[in-house]
Amino acid sequence: MSIQEVTAEQLAELLYHYHQALGPDFGCNKQTIPGSWNDLPNDDRNRAVAAACLALLELGSTTEGRADSMRYFAKPGEAEWGC
Repeated sequence: MSIQEVTAEQLAELLYHYHQALGPDFGCNKQTIPGSWNDLPNDDRNRAVAAACLALLELGSTTEGRADSMRYFAKPGEAEWGC
């Protein structure tokens, strides 16, 4: 799956899952955080999805911008020298 195929909700849920899985390794108190993505209050879930959406937009624009700027440059070994 490419980054273009990932929805903001999928990314937010995956990050939440990793946050839960890594919490004990960093001394987080697991009892203060709901155990499941579906147990999160709607406001928290909506905020996480909005943050993931912004991250995907930024990653997409960075990738597209890089591709646009690179189209003017020759690939290694293909440059023509001289006039």
